[in-house]
Amino acid sequence: MKAVGYLQSHPIDHAESLLDLSLPAPEPGPRDLLVEVRAVSVNPVDAKVRQRRASADGVTPVVLGWDAVGVVRAIGAQVRGFAVGDRVWYAGDITRPGSNAELQCVDHRIASHAPRSLSDAEAAALPLTAITAWELLFDRLGVQAGESATLLATGAAGGVGSVLVQLARARTVLTVVGSASRAETRAWLKELGAHHVVDHTQPLVPQLAAIEGLPPLRYAASLTHTPQHYAQLVEALVPQGRLGVIDDFAAGEVDVMALKGKALSLHWEMMFARSLHQTPDMAEQGRLLAEVARLVDEGVLRSTASEVLGPIDAATLRRAHALIESGRTRGKLVLEGFGD
Repeated sequence: MKAVGYLQSHPIDHAESLLDLSLPAPEPGPRDLLVEVRAVSVNPVDAKVRQRRASADGVTPVVLGWDAVGVVRAIGAQVRGFAVGDRVWYAGDITRPGSNAELQCVDHRIASHAPRSLSDAEAAALPLTAITAWELLFDRLGVQAGESATLLATGAAGGVGSVLVQLARARTVLTVVGSASRAETRAWLKELGAHHVVDHTQPLVPQLAAIEGLPPLRYAASLTHTPQHYAQLVEALVPQGRLGVIDDFAAGEVDVMALKGKALSLHWEMMFARSLHQTPDMAEQGRLLAEVARLVDEGVLRSTASEVLGPIDAATLRRAHALIESGRTRGKLVLEGFGD
């Protein structure tokens, strides 16, 4: 089968940072779906893993990719709720070979049927970011549907933020404030439903104070550059507020003791945690994706795909990784098909 992978970690402009490969087709395990991949999207985690993880033995390539839409070609003996020919979507498992391959095995508990109203490319933009946004909003921050308060999402025009804003508007009565620094991304957030947009290159506290009638800022979702915004978020949050984070930063870059005076709480979201640790509630991700598919088909949520870059090959994926690493993307970058 065709696939894209690498052996050594290289900068994305290196000729061997990502390579076109021919690999054996995988065999599904008892709980697996064997999926013929039709479309994928690229996330910051793809670039981070490429930069940090080399082939374990120098021979077996690393295949990235954690968003996919495809068609089931075989099922394991313990699979329930799926059949050969079903069109599915999922965000995968960080410990297994990824979706940048014509065929991929995925545990059926973290997959669901794909939304009928979206094309393969449109649907591929959503799984990882939808799971992350949903878990961050409802499982980590514990937002209640009828609660009147403000949610601030910094870096909200990216993949996760683009879904988080929509979910918060669709499933809560929170006042949603997103941060963006360019005219294009500010307009995108307003289009997705943000009540207000602030500029994260400027101090956040005075901008929030200038919004007339803004309910108390009880929730903040720091989606990127947390150390840069941390002190402002701590200052802006009301006592007993909650701060959720998803990005990586070094130990000591933020002062957790700064949270104590207001009894603020810090919540990490990592959407791979359930599959990584095979938690008893692992199937919640499949159910979550099924609910997202329903909301999409009802017109409540929209795809966040911003551009279909081309086919799933090394050249197109190198371009996608470079764009992700620039930190200036809007929504999600998608690739579709494997060419001739």
